Amino acid sequence: MKSAAVVNFAPERGAVEIREIDRPAIGPEDVLLEVANVGVCGSDLHQWTADHSWPVNYPVVLGHEFGGRIVETGAAVEHWQEGDRVVSETAAIIDPHNPMTRRGMYNLDPTRKGFGYGVDGAMTKYVRVPSRILHAVPDELPFEHACLTEPCCVAYNAVVRNARIEPGDRVIVLGPGTIGILCAAMARLCGAEVALVGLESDRQRLAIAKQYGCEGIVGDALPWALQRDGMGCDGVIDAAGASVTLKLAIDLVRPAGWISKVGWGPQPLGFNLDPLVQKNVTLQGSFSHNWPIWERVLALLASGQLDVRPILGGVWPLDQWHEAFEKMHSGEVVKSVLRPI
Repeated sequence: MKSAAVVNFAPERGAVEIREIDRPAIGPEDVLLEVANVGVCGSDLHQWTADHSWPVNYPVVLGHEFGGRIVETGAAVEHWQEGDRVVSETAAIIDPHNPMTRRGMYNLDPTRKGFGYGVDGAMTKYVRVPSRILHAVPDELPFEHACLTEPCCVAYNAVVRNARIEPGDRVIVLGPGTIGILCAAMARLCGAEVALVGLESDRQRLAIAKQYGCEGIVGDALPWALQRDGMGCDGVIDAAGASVTLKLAIDLVRPAGWISKVGWGPQPLGFNLDPLVQKNVTLQGSFSHNWPIWERVLALLASGQLDVRPILGGVWPLDQWHEAFEKMHSGEVVKSVLRPI
């Protein structure tokens, strides 16, 4: 049995197309998932435009933000059965003996391979998933929302686990993409006053952030950072895809403040880091997520405390993937979602 799939087949710009692929065979500890919805991530766009900075196993089916129903279970799978509604984490391959995996931080296992670049992802009808990374989706949570659990987990890790927000803090988020908006929403849930900063072209996205109770700023955020006592904001979350924003973060943060960097910026740094030292600022990287973060985020989504509807720009059939990609790439929508079935 073959199914249509969105395949990135080469490291050249535009090397993505619909192809027919075989239904995956599963191992004893895997499940076969019938994909209900799959989110389009910025990393999918970067592979499409060939400006990514990570190794890719070509050809590969794109898509790592997904949920659906189990249609087959491996012989050794326990606690899951056909028909279960689930979402999946992204760590498709890990080394169980790696020291980071043994600590429960398998997201930091350097041999880790994820869906959509290391192994085939979910922009297709069926995807093979290790049962160890499944999470149950409550009946009241629709799949077009549940499939966005993954970017919400990225934001949770950056804001809750890798920052130190206290209620009443003033926090600036740089970069109003999907992760930036979700980071701003998470910071609001933590009780912070939040400003999301972008460019003139980002006004539509900044307006979406206002639905989460955040202030939107175009351009210079320094006046907002200095507003309370002239010392700067308590923390900065750098969710932009450019290295230069780290300098801006250092300028905006107060002495003894913190910076949580979650945005990828492959450009080399061309500025002096002495102000980071002089201000005694904590600079913290944040990558991916792990099992307990997923459980907490699903609870937030199911309870309505975190609502992804403001960022959802639409749901497209799989064969209209190009339109969904284009609308995200142009900035017309924040998040596109595909429906394979």
